[in-house]
Amino acid sequence: MGIKVKSIGLIGLGMLAGIGVSMQFSAVAQKSAGGPLPLEELRQLSDVFGLIQSDYVEAVEGRKLLTEAISGMVASLDPHSVYLDKKAFKEMRESVQGKFVGLGIEVGMEDGYVKVVAPIEDSPAAKGGILAGDLITRIDGAPMKGLSLDEAIKKMRGEPHTKITLTVSRKNEDKPLVFPIVREEIRVQSVKAKMVEPGYAWVRIAQFQEPTVDDMAKKIKQLYAQDPHLKGLVLDLRNDPGGVVPGAVGVSAAFLPKDAVIVSTNGQLADSKQTFYGRREFYAGRNGGDPLAALPEALKRVPLVVLVNTGSASASEIVAGALQDHKRATILGTQTFGKGSVQTVRQLTADTAVKLTTARYYTPNGRSIQARGIVPDMMVDETADGDGWNSLRVREADLQKHLGNDEDKGVAPVVAKHDELDDEKRLAELAKKRKPLEYGGKDDFQLTQALNHFKGLPVKLSKVEATDKADAKAEAKADAKAESKVDDKKAPAKK
Repeated sequence: MGIKVKSIGLIGLGMLAGIGVSMQFSAVAQKSAGGPLPLEELRQLSDVFGLIQSDYVEAVEGRKLLTEAISGMVASLDPHSVYLDKKAFKEMRESVQGKFVGLGIEVGMEDGYVKVVAPIEDSPAAKGGILAGDLITRIDGAPMKGLSLDEAIKKMRGEPHTKITLTVSRKNEDKPLVFPIVREEIRVQSVKAKMVEPGYAWVRIAQFQEPTVDDMAKKIKQLYAQDPHLKGLVLDLRNDPGGVVPGAVGVSAAFLPKDAVIVSTNGQLADSKQTFYGRREFYAGRNGGDPLAALPEALKRVPLVVLVNTGSASASEIVAGALQDHKRATILGTQTFGKGSVQTVRQLTADTAVKLTTARYYTPNGRSIQARGIVPDMMVDETADGDGWNSLRVREADLQKHLGNDEDKGVAPVVAKHDELDDEKRLAELAKKRKPLEYGGKDDFQLTQALNHFKGLPVKLSKVEATDKADAKAEAKADAKAESKVDDKKAPAKK
């Protein structure tokens, strides 16, 4: 599986890069340790600290050593637990509010270079001409080859209104392209919505932020003002990396009966054993009203399709899982990322914190999504030609040190099948050649299939699912034929 994109991040999102988190915030944890302190190991830590300060080739600041020790200790747990220094903590809080400073590109690593996965809509990178598939070879003239993704991201961060020059290699271009870009504060538009056809609406959530529930409620009221008799609504969660839990609860509650169970969590601590219901106190701020109160009652009954893909993670999976378990929506697309864990941010000082995995979350029927994901009711490829880029993306189960699914007990997680693993090279080339997909556009294949489903028209299922169904049909036909022969033998002969 060597072709898979190994690391994905968002320039400017700091420690929230790439994979969204279901987060809860709390004050400094003042809890007793679960057992006696390992004194021998603490002595070794002290000895190593002293050796480095006395024997290392250069003087090392003690504060830096201890900070790195804390960072390494937390990072050793799982891919989503992390120590947040002053800068990272500030960036995390800003991103949850829907804003950050940077270029606005989702990036990964390929052949030692930073590869642009996708520019964020209306970002400095998008306006500057950066395209999905571009390889960033130099930043301000300095070569990128050999740098880690984190090192490259740090070079691309900076203060608002500062200039950066990216040199990129682009397929079918003979010479490198140079793009001067100005860093800006980027405000991610959490919710978009429009009527895609008369009677059919599309609502897209790009990331679950603090304003998401309010923003979605406003958009839906506008849609119903245009057409009070909607025949179908598509909730688009593709490539939504997640975000805050209340946002996921509120979005789910908008479509479900009052007091419906949305998600539950379970961990070591008492406050990590919770059940979240479709009630105001679980999704609205303490001082505000209920953003869902004024939504039309018809929203609870409108036919609903939820679009998901491998980039749908965390809070997106909470929503998809809740609507699937309550049989409120048809989930259409490809298997989701599989991040079913909750991160709690514990402040250590006024400027630093630890983001720690404290619980797994479960769908209303008790399914754990961790390292497994949501399997759609209807498997539909990203394009008419196949799954393309989506097939090459890393999932939670591919991450080193990922938290296991407590329901598996040694059983491999359910994954979507592929015809041939060596087909990845062809898919990689296909992903490089095709234009970036505009979600909600006229060429959005999965959206078209969702509309077909509403209208009772044939839905083009993924080649894998179509093959599986054909095999199952052929097998059932063969079984029926075999049974018929047995019955013929048992029947009395005609004379």
